[in-house]
Amino acid sequence: MVGVTQQPSTARPADTLYNAVGGEETFRRLVAHFYAGVAEDPLLRPLYPEGDLSGAQERLRMFLVQYWGGPSTYSEQRGHPRLRMRHAPFAIGPAQRDAWLVRMQAAVDELNLPPEHFQPLWDYLTMAANSLVNRPE
Repeated sequence: MVGVTQQPSTARPADTLYNAVGGEETFRRLVAHFYAGVAEDPLLRPLYPEGDLSGAQERLRMFLVQYWGGPSTYSEQRGHPRLRMRHAPFAIGPAQRDAWLVRMQAAVDELNLPPEHFQPLWDYLTMAANSLVNRPE
């Protein structure tokens, strides 16, 4: 209905991508592998001002878990994701986007997901990376 705001449901259907790929553990592995690459990437590491990447790692994991149908811990702790707003202070150009996608592709590949799970995950990550570019080269 127009004008009616629905409250998010706390019930999680069994047929979410989160459940289909193995839940929390799969997203922990994905994000840990990704940030291991970020730590040594000369284009990406400067985008993370924290001395330790564990905070960024935890935030991305919680976000992806929630987005794909897991617990809503991200919103409970941080509110609405507002991805563009949260990334606005960082200079993200095509080179940074491409480096992010290379690191994320390696992390996703490590999961060995079947195509029906890989493709929606990769499509989303690609779309998100493209949407966060905020500086032309």
